[in-house]
Amino acid sequence: MSSSSDPSKAGMERKKKGAPIKFLVPLIYAPALPLIRLSLRHQPVLRDRLFGLVLAGAFAHGFYLVTDIYDAESK
Repeated sequence: MSSSSDPSKAGMERKKKGAPIKFLVPLIYAPALPLIRLSLRHQPVLRDRLFGLVLAGAFAHGFYLVTDIYDAESK
C-alpha cells in the first residue's frame, strides 16, 4: 500500500499558502519611515532618533533574513 493514501501524512505534507509574515514586515516599516519624517517635522531630535531606530530595525531584519540564522530555522 502506498504512503500517499495514508490520511495522517497527507495533512502533514500540506504547505501553507501565502507569504510568511517575516517577508511582509517591510510593508509595515517602509511606509512608516516617511510618515515619521513628515509627522515629526517640528521635533527634529525625536524625529531623527525614531527614524534611526526604525531604520536600524529594518537593517537588522534584513540581516536576519540573509544569514544562516534564518536558514537554520527553515530546515
